[in-house]
Amino acid sequence: MTAPNAELPQTELPHYPFSTQGDRLAPELGELRGRCPVARVSTNSGEEAWLVTGYELAQNVLRDRKFARSVLGDPEGPTQDAPILAPELLDAMNHLQQAGLRDEVLQALGRNQPELPADWVAGITREGLDAMVRQGGPGDLQRHFAEWVAAQCMCRFLGLPFEDHEWLAERADLDLTMVTPTNEELARNWEEIRVYMSDYMASREAGRPRGLADRLADLNEERKGLTDKQLSNIVSVLFVSGYEDFASFLGVAALNLLQRPEAMDSVRARPETMPQLVEELLRYSVVLGNAIPRFVTEDAKLGTADVRQGDLILLSLDATNHDPAAFADPGTFDPGRSPNPHLRFGYGRHHCPGAHLVRRQSETAFRVLLDRLPDIRLAVPVDEVPWHPNRMAIMPAGLPVTW
Repeated sequence: MTAPNAELPQTELPHYPFSTQGDRLAPELGELRGRCPVARVSTNSGEEAWLVTGYELAQNVLRDRKFARSVLGDPEGPTQDAPILAPELLDAMNHLQQAGLRDEVLQALGRNQPELPADWVAGITREGLDAMVRQGGPGDLQRHFAEWVAAQCMCRFLGLPFEDHEWLAERADLDLTMVTPTNEELARNWEEIRVYMSDYMASREAGRPRGLADRLADLNEERKGLTDKQLSNIVSVLFVSGYEDFASFLGVAALNLLQRPEAMDSVRARPETMPQLVEELLRYSVVLGNAIPRFVTEDAKLGTADVRQGDLILLSLDATNHDPAAFADPGTFDPGRSPNPHLRFGYGRHHCPGAHLVRRQSETAFRVLLDRLPDIRLAVPVDEVPWHPNRMAIMPAGLPVTW
């Protein structure tokens, strides 16, 4: 019998990720969390890593400086999926801070979000749903709600022309595919995105910023903290991660909500409970195809596991958000759950700066969805909903609905 947290022989290492479908938590994650919450796994890159599935252990990793993100940008360091094309791609916020640009990003992503007023978000959400209704049922809620709202918000946030969103989304999709592209394809795809961002910022007019991308370019021209290539890489990361993560969450969360008409009726009757509903959707929804990476900078103890300098740590926040040690009856969707200390946006100093954007815009988008289509329901059984395979951000390939 294998001792808890003991390192398994290499031939027996489970291959992570276990699933890139968002209809349920992969059973292997629950099994590991109960038996071996710090377990050795193999990754898509062919390397080994420690997979953390326990809530308290994940908190420890996120707050302890022995587990760092910045050194993951080292080309010689371990990877879980694709090769690292540039250090700033995995450490964008630290590069922005060193260049004196981080505050501009944090202000744009803060509670007020001047680029994304609620009435504008409501308007573009209705626009997408109206287009779906005009086309007739069954409609695709992933396309006309999740991807539409995410693309509109990220283009406006950065100041990019929305007519380019399909070109950008196609390349963002490829970039977040874990195993399909070759290294050459991935590098060529990313270079296309980066050059687009570089050319777009170069076309800006002095004193007339179109969005955050132009403001960062203006500030960087004054401060010279980043090269043009570094800045265009970082702006590309802001679009790719922002669009993919938001479209993923909206799609998976919509699927979870459509299976629970009583929750939809309840929030319609009491719209003030929408923020609490969104928090439970954030906890419950399975959206991470891979994991949150950290790098061990000095030998340490993690639970009962001895981790060594140079080891790769992978945090499954989907698994930690279903940990019964942290959440009563975690497999039950409870829109009234309180407190709800999920780790969807990380923890402590590693809290995702985009949390306010996702929360605020999701509340508006779901409110419009439920008001605009009071009889919306899935058009197929849940097990017939298609999924994009091998995606870092789990996403339905379509979400058929009728109304």
